Amino acid sequence: MDSILAVFRSRTQALDCVSRLKYYGVGAAAVSTPREANVGCGISVRLAEGDLPRAKRILSAAGYSAFAGFLRVQVRGGRTFVRPV
Repeated sequence: MDSILAVFRSRTQALDCVSRLKYYGVGAAAVSTPREANVGCGISVRLAEGDLPRAKRILSAAGYSAFAGFLRVQVRGGRTFVRPV
């Protein structure tokens, strides 16, 4: 499973982001941040890679102070790999 995560340092802002993205028609879900990421509050926003450009614009306009960045998460052979986008 490959996905893009928007990582936050605030649970409140992460959940607000999910609502905002859904409002603008971007498929988003609140998920647990992978331990391998070593960042954030424990909750991230998962979205499809195709929605990334749109999500970037929406998050930029929202001005979230606790936004830590986007990560690409890949699971291969039972191992989780996380890297910045």
